[in-house]
Amino acid sequence: MLPQPQLETKRLVLRPFTQSDSDIVAQLAGDKRIADMTANIPHPYELNMAESWIAAHQAKWESGKGAVYAVTLKSDQQLIGTVSFPSIEEGVGVLGYWIGVPYWGNGYAFEASRTLVDFAKEHLGMKYLEVMHLEENQQSQSVIRKLGVEYTDTRTNRMQGKERRVKYYRSKL
Repeated sequence: MLPQPQLETKRLVLRPFTQSDSDIVAQLAGDKRIADMTANIPHPYELNMAESWIAAHQAKWESGKGAVYAVTLKSDQQLIGTVSFPSIEEGVGVLGYWIGVPYWGNGYAFEASRTLVDFAKEHLGMKYLEVMHLEENQQSQSVIRKLGVEYTDTRTNRMQGKERRVKYYRSKL
């Protein structure tokens, strides 16, 4: 597998994470509003969690089973969030993303997601895109609608110790 490439949009640079990103990841992901809107981020989110998460990225990339990117602003290289395929299996990629609260409302999640989906279709052999969001996460629903992914169903899942309603989407690329 080739080294994980950097991807660029008009406003963003998507690049592999490095361990030096751990502090800012812990700070951004540690905001309770991020945990409340995501299925997999606990609160509190500690520095060692960020370090372990970043340490797992390279193996995912090398195995072809995932691609995790830091989302940074092109203007000043500030890390603002992540976009990823935490899972790629048999041509099906599951999209995930979060953007730090100070950067909400600027269209960054859609811009980063569109770029990664297009890259994965062309270079990672992805045939299907799956994505989900917590029912109350209207911002994420907006990103998914803009991506054009088709709604499939809503399920109740047990996450972080409570029942959560989750909307699922899947489309052929």
